[in-house]
Amino acid sequence: MFNILDMTDMATSKRHRKLVARINYDIMAKYEELEKDDKINAMQEEAALVHYGRKSKGEQLILVDLAEIEDKEKFISAVIDDLEYVQPDFILFKDNIYWENKRQTRTAGQPDLIVEVWSPSNGTFERNLKFNLYASSPITEHWYIEQDNNVVECYRGTERLPDQNLRDILRTQDGIEFDLRYLALDQE
Repeated sequence: MFNILDMTDMATSKRHRKLVARINYDIMAKYEELEKDDKINAMQEEAALVHYGRKSKGEQLILVDLAEIEDKEKFISAVIDDLEYVQPDFILFKDNIYWENKRQTRTAGQPDLIVEVWSPSNGTFERNLKFNLYASSPITEHWYIEQDNNVVECYRGTERLPDQNLRDILRTQDGIEFDLRYLALDQE
């Protein structure tokens, strides 16, 4: 079962909006078609990935490992609302579980894939914060796309994977494919 959290409303430019929307909606459509019995959970509004740590206090940022949570009810009913959170452009949970708060606006867990489409407004601090957070989970693959080129920087945990290109079919380490070639710049 695939669970995709939709972050389209967070897009900051026309190119950013197009990339984010197509990544979200094309992939949702693909997997809804493949898994009619297990519909993808696509979340609108302010879905966000939560994590431990307070960046203002300099604490370590760590994606929430749900296996480590002893009091699950308390975590979902009270703790999840108080955690810091970020809003990636795309989040996919394939094999890993996740939890939502009651308003379904915040999500805790270690995704299988996170994609960020960087904007010029994403400063060095934000880029470093998000990279360090996503890299804190050894099971999470995280990709970064710049709007002005076709390169997709890929990582799994802290391990740098080979770059991919929007001109090719993108593949996760687990074999999930994304055909976003029509979004590549300078198409011939």
